Amino acid sequence: MTEFLVIDPQAIENLRSLNPDDNDEFLREIADIFMEDTPLRIAELEQSLAAADLPKFTRAAHSIKGSSANLGAMALRAVAERLEHHARTNGMNAAAPFVAEIAAEFARAQAELTKLITK
Repeated sequence: MTEFLVIDPQAIENLRSLNPDDNDEFLREIADIFMEDTPLRIAELEQSLAAADLPKFTRAAHSIKGSSANLGAMALRAVAERLEHHARTNGMNAAAPFVAEIAAEFARAQAELTKLITK
């Protein structure tokens, strides 16, 4: 399996380049939204898994995939992509380990982003 970066430095530089003279204010704003929203999406995964709500489950995985890609959280994006694919092809059977992996990768991404935006 390919090892993905927790946070892709090129994605961070791309975000910084959108507002180069703002002292990382835009980057902090985007990171804050990501760090506030992703736990809500993880909770949706857990709730929809318990309720066997496949459409909601798949949407939550897709949302995490997209937001993590935008911020360069590539390891998290990869797990969310695998979960979304798994849910679309196999339903929710054996999906719980993916949800746990997403929570773990989010914690890693959050820690790295916090270091980046508090420099």
